[in-house]
Amino acid sequence: MQFDMYVPTRLLFGCGKLNTLHEQPLPGKKALIVISNGKSTRANGYLARTEKELEAAGIVGVVFDGVEPNPTVSNVEAGARAARECHCDFLVALGGGSVMDCAKGIALMAVNDGVLWDYVSIGSGRGLPVPNTPLPIVAITTTAGTGSEMDGAGVITKEDSFEKAFIMHPGLFPKLSIVDPELMRTVPPKFTAYQGFDALFHSVEGFIAKGANPMSDMYALCAIENIARHLPQAVNNGSDLEARSHVAFGNSLSGVVMNLTLLTSEHGMEHALSAYHPNLPHGAGLIMISNAYYAYFVRNHGCDERFIRLAKAMGMTAATAPEDFLTALEKLQQECGVADLRMSGFGITPDECGKFARNAREVMGVMFTSDRVPMSDSDVEQIYRDSYR
Repeated sequence: MQFDMYVPTRLLFGCGKLNTLHEQPLPGKKALIVISNGKSTRANGYLARTEKELEAAGIVGVVFDGVEPNPTVSNVEAGARAARECHCDFLVALGGGSVMDCAKGIALMAVNDGVLWDYVSIGSGRGLPVPNTPLPIVAITTTAGTGSEMDGAGVITKEDSFEKAFIMHPGLFPKLSIVDPELMRTVPPKFTAYQGFDALFHSVEGFIAKGANPMSDMYALCAIENIARHLPQAVNNGSDLEARSHVAFGNSLSGVVMNLTLLTSEHGMEHALSAYHPNLPHGAGLIMISNAYYAYFVRNHGCDERFIRLAKAMGMTAATAPEDFLTALEKLQQECGVADLRMSGFGITPDECGKFARNAREVMGVMFTSDRVPMSDSDVEQIYRDSYR
């Protein structure tokens, strides 16, 4: 009965909430609006709507559109330079997890000297203290996947060393987050599925983690119930705002879980995949390794009762064995049309499995400390091999 909870973000949740942005107290007068380098934010009108809301609030907005799907140190450096040159005093992150994570890096580096990896505490990072509080962030999420609107961390890739690692600081919690499911209607089916499984695994990992506690359990189980029940409908009918809302709700809850306990090694193992293959969507990578990953813990009886509770939360109300979770997971993958994902389809080759295992341990080794059953290096490599198709 112990936990440490700190979530200082104000969350506005619900359809139409973007239309209230101009009514909210905002943390500055000139905003760097951070968006992806794709076309959807402009084409769907989300950028124009956000700019109109900021204008109505008396805020000057400057657009930075240099964020890649797996944001990099270079993206952060370019954004920080733009924020300084334009004298922006806060950021608006308009987009999915990549945009929000990159905005956190920009917020940090816009007001601090050195390079981003000076402030990364894992992998080859120097782990230096952050001298100056990052710029405030307003997050407006257009996807339901990372939960980054509710935490103080962001994942960035260092291209030259293939390190996909996280930055953390209390000042990186968004001051205000808007989760408006209307902005998610245009997400294509496969990306809805990828993002939904990312959110699901945040809570599944949090639930089986060593540090799971009554508060993280409460958030995680509720998140899993909402996502598992409604993700197939959101995938199959993206205009269904009820389904979108439930998945978005589960995603934000999963974001809170990450503030309450350290996730397990599944996320660290996927980071190795997409560090070397940046064209691989994070959620797709998680899906591809998930069956073999969770089978390892079930087979080794890491937490049998917790896997039974997970199976029940995913709809198998009569579950009696930990293996039932694996059945429920495979069923959800089938219903969302992602059961046949192949690593080979993203250019991954089987001879890379050893490299992935070493990278996961060297860069994200801290996440392995959260596993209830220790994994050897050969165990990690075997999970990659068992997942390969």
